[in-house]
Amino acid sequence: LTPAVYAAVKKARGPVLPYVFICAFIANAASFVLPISNPANLVIFGSRMPPLLEWLAIFAVPSSVSIAATYAVLRFLSRKELAGCTNAEGEQPELSASGRLIAFGILATAVVLILASALGKDLGLPTCIAALVVFAAVLVSDKTAFVPVLRHVPWGVLPLVAGLFVIVEGLDAAGAINDARAGMHYLASWAPVAGTLTASFSIAAICNLANNLPVGLLVGHAVQDHVPELIRNAAVVGVDLGPNFSITGSLATILWLIALRREGVTVGFWHFLKTGILVTSPALLLATLALLLAT
Repeated sequence: LTPAVYAAVKKARGPVLPYVFICAFIANAASFVLPISNPANLVIFGSRMPPLLEWLAIFAVPSSVSIAATYAVLRFLSRKELAGCTNAEGEQPELSASGRLIAFGILATAVVLILASALGKDLGLPTCIAALVVFAAVLVSDKTAFVPVLRHVPWGVLPLVAGLFVIVEGLDAAGAINDARAGMHYLASWAPVAGTLTASFSIAAICNLANNLPVGLLVGHAVQDHVPELIRNAAVVGVDLGPNFSITGSLATILWLIALRREGVTVGFWHFLKTGILVTSPALLLATLALLLAT
């Protein structure tokens, strides 16, 4: 959604950064609303993914707190930039046929993934089928779209993701998973509040050093061995929300950065880090405390 938000803000002559920043931060802050909201959830739970209603019972309140806190802090930090006026005049364009098709494709994909999640099915095949069906529908509407669609897919991300999985296998061979498992059991021996907060914040910090997908894989292996659910759930919050500290924390933020660079907008590492620390620290603390109250 970042390119669409950018286009809308430019047309309204509003400040770009607050709006595109909320795209980046909410992509992670809202990524434990549902099991399908983040690939990291899939690699943490694997075949032990909780049913949808059980997931909501655990994460509905913490994720709502995460979203609200992220919005509130970023809104406060951007208050001066948002104090001016925007251009609300001008003719509002009607949604084109291709636009309606895109909206239907997003909605249909969401429905398919939520149903698959609710039924406890693997999400890989439904996602692939939904993508192919949407692509086919786009080609029916516009036969010239084949090459442009393939050209604009960020293919460079694929070797990045593959490399992250290779890193995990290398760490596994070096014994990192056993160390992570021992660490989880050690935190489980602490008092619930201290152990949960430490698990959440420490995993969040590690995600910004090594990206949350490999960290999620390591955590997924570590929590399978009789780790208390509270520590496992705190790890989910850390893996999902923690990457908001830096640009390198998650795949979502890397894709966001690619989308902005296509529009000629550059967000530096230090600028994002300073904003991320201020926005994410209270959100992570409040979401973890909400998790403690909900468990």
